[in-house]
Amino acid sequence: MADVRKHIVFYGRVQGVGFRYTAKYLAQSLELTGWVRNEYDGTVTMEVQGRETLINKLLVGLNQNRFITIDWVDTKEIPLEEEKAFKVR
Repeated sequence: MADVRKHIVFYGRVQGVGFRYTAKYLAQSLELTGWVRNEYDGTVTMEVQGRETLINKLLVGLNQNRFITIDWVDTKEIPLEEEKAFKVR
C-alpha cells in the first residue's frame, strides 16, 4: 500500500499543548512522519505522511481525547516529502 501526505487544518478546541503532544506521540506510534503546529487564528495545522489507514487511525485517536474537541477538519492530499520523524513546531 502506497504512502500519502495530507495537509490538515483542525478547528475546535485544539490549541492546547495536549493536542500537539498527543498528535506527536500517536503519530510516532503509528510510524507516521510530518509536523504539527498551532496557528494564530486558533486552529492547528498538521502535515502527516504514511499509509492512509494509519492516518485515519491518528485522526480517530486525536478525537478520543477528553481535552480535545475537533469540530471539523479541512484536508487535502499533497506531494510526498522525505522525512524521518514527526515534529512539533
